[in-house]
Amino acid sequence: MAEPRIDRIESAPLSGRRPRAAGNNARLNMHGIEVELRVMRLTTSDGASGFGLCFASAEEAERLLGVPVSNLRPDDGSVAADWRAFEFPVWDLAGALRGKPVYALAASDDATLAQPLRVPCYDTSLYMNDLRLAEDDAGAALIAGHARDGYDKGHRAFKIKVGRGARHMPLEAGVKRDIAVIKAVRAAVGPESQIMIDANNGYILNIAKRILAETADCKVFWLEEAFHEDPELYAELRRWLDAEGIATLIADGEGWAAEPLMDWARAGFVEVVQYDIFSHGFSNWLDTGAQLDAWGVRTAPHHYGRHLGNYVTGHLAPAIRGFTFVEWDEATTPGIDASAYRVEDGQVLIPDAPGYGLKLDEAVFRQAVADGGFELFA
Repeated sequence: MAEPRIDRIESAPLSGRRPRAAGNNARLNMHGIEVELRVMRLTTSDGASGFGLCFASAEEAERLLGVPVSNLRPDDGSVAADWRAFEFPVWDLAGALRGKPVYALAASDDATLAQPLRVPCYDTSLYMNDLRLAEDDAGAALIAGHARDGYDKGHRAFKIKVGRGARHMPLEAGVKRDIAVIKAVRAAVGPESQIMIDANNGYILNIAKRILAETADCKVFWLEEAFHEDPELYAELRRWLDAEGIATLIADGEGWAAEPLMDWARAGFVEVVQYDIFSHGFSNWLDTGAQLDAWGVRTAPHHYGRHLGNYVTGHLAPAIRGFTFVEWDEATTPGIDASAYRVEDGQVLIPDAPGYGLKLDEAVFRQAVADGGFELFA
């Protein structure tokens, strides 16, 4: 029997919506309610297909036509380097062909994987929607209410945007509001939930120390992107945390991360690495995660704003011992059926279904291809 080859490529833009508009972070204004995706579907000569996020152009995708599937994903557990621009649909296709979920293809040994796979996740929706409110109590109560909404939907870990004084409020007022919000969220979600804070580089070292000192009783699990990566300042922050007996971890890496970030992780003063699941890549993350495991450093890939990251990120978990959380950016995208996934008691339940376990609504997807996408045939 002839080996299956890529016979058809379809790409289409899809738009989704969050349950509520995401507000500001320390650097940027309103993020809004919409999420924009570009989905590519690969179909083989024997009719198998897989899809995933992919922003490649028609000119870039044309080189896939006629390529044997075995050239795309060799049996070494990752997508071949030359084809990683298309790796999310390739992983999904590989799962369809093998009849296995991606996590079983990525893990070195899937014999002991529990079913369904459960992976810790966190609600990443606590943006600065409070800025229009003049009083700290009212602003803090608003964000705490959003956290409680997430709790009622099954979340038990929450990431709070902080750094209001970097741009959107006077410095002292912003620091006070950040502290009030952290305390209010802790009260809303209870002592057993995890809370993290993300300053999007909006702090300086001394402000970071003040925030963590004044919220020490809230037991912040990690401080993310406190300031632009600086080995001297991170080393000092780690020494200070240890001296104060504050167990908060230092997390970084989601955006334009400094090239030596991995060196700093190895040195022990960046303790959670967060390279974006899509820009860094799933296959690269398998290698990166193995290295971080060897150093005892945690893994928590970023993906905010790309909806499908909710579902694909957790498939890394069985392959990386230090995998800590899936970032969960709640949204609904017409055309994508993610009903096989659910959040329950702080974990996302990942289906034991081929590929990523997602489905396309054929009518919606085909219309999107016609309206703003492209289609290629071998």
